[in-house]
Amino acid sequence: MSPSWQNPGPARRAVILTRVRTPAATIGVIGGGQLARMMHAASIGLGLRLRLLAEGPDVSAAQVVHDVAVGDYTDPGTVAGFAAGCDVVTFDHEHVPTAILHDLVDAGIAVRPGPEALVHAQDKAVMRARLAALGVPCPRNRVVAGPDDLAAVAEELGWPVIAKTSRGGYDGKGVWKLDGPEQAGVPFEGLRADAVIIAEEFIDFTRELSVLVVRRPGGQAVAYPVSETAQRDGICVATVTPAPGLRPDQVRDLQAMGLRIAEELGVVGVLAVELMEAADGTVVVNELAMRPHNTGHWSIDGAVTSQFENHLRAVADLPLGSTAPVAPVTVMVNVLGGSRTDLLAGLSEVMAADPGLKVQLYGKDVVPGRKVGHVTAVGDDLDATMGRAWRAARRLRGDTDE
Repeated sequence: MSPSWQNPGPARRAVILTRVRTPAATIGVIGGGQLARMMHAASIGLGLRLRLLAEGPDVSAAQVVHDVAVGDYTDPGTVAGFAAGCDVVTFDHEHVPTAILHDLVDAGIAVRPGPEALVHAQDKAVMRARLAALGVPCPRNRVVAGPDDLAAVAEELGWPVIAKTSRGGYDGKGVWKLDGPEQAGVPFEGLRADAVIIAEEFIDFTRELSVLVVRRPGGQAVAYPVSETAQRDGICVATVTPAPGLRPDQVRDLQAMGLRIAEELGVVGVLAVELMEAADGTVVVNELAMRPHNTGHWSIDGAVTSQFENHLRAVADLPLGSTAPVAPVTVMVNVLGGSRTDLLAGLSEVMAADPGLKVQLYGKDVVPGRKVGHVTAVGDDLDATMGRAWRAARRLRGDTDE
């Protein structure tokens, strides 16, 4: 008689068929940047089909995804036509107008994360108000109507003060540190009529942290180890995972905060919670992102399941994978455009010098300061692993002052 695993009975056969059913086989990704490019790589092993709505035919993800529509993600007809061929829609960025996403939901199209959640990553004023209502620690803040209002609020909060556009800012854009009332008009120069400015207290933080969590539609959720991030001119340049110096109870509390925010906002997919830590160990939330995030790139080579795979699993409503690290230390360093324009030549040098490194190139033209790739090193020793990653990134940039 054949063993039972070779000849399952009717009940066992039904269980197997249920387990291999894929709830969402075609995933539409709006936005053609490097995040969509890395989602494509993760989709291959899962057997999921990606469709892409790209800004142009040669953007990062459009170079590798075979099913590409080129169009304007702010045009309702374009987005609706694209989404009609998808089981579920997700994002490379958070800039699709909320009204368009509500129209998709009203038409019966699955949008993950949905507009009710995504608005908290699109609009900082909405996000600050909701997090305050949930009791999540944030900088003191106020929406301001003009320079005089900003100056008055800053007197209350204390100079210097941080001013931000409520919508549209990223990588340091739309953010100003204002040292006194004479600078209160700066955020309003050339401002669109419908734009909103928020004034926030300046947090004298000692470091920045990032908590990444992933949530499925039914509520299953997982958290990655907390990362420490290094920023330069508002751009993330490197991460260290796990963040050095955190006690186990601090890690637990930060992960619990991320999971609670994801649940309360109804996030589906990756949620990145960017945090500022003060010298006394207290933290406040700086930003939210609801898609794979730069601070989670380490997970491609440093975790059992990458953030990109888990994001796709979540939006396709598949069981989530382990977030456990594969080594004691993982360091990711972004490669920003520098003097070297031939990145493949640099790649050869990096691989020859350190075969244990992993490199991701984004297929972008090299522009000074632009993210064109990243380097990941894993190891047992923090200083040694960090040194390997930074040396490789500098070599790819073409820096000669090593």
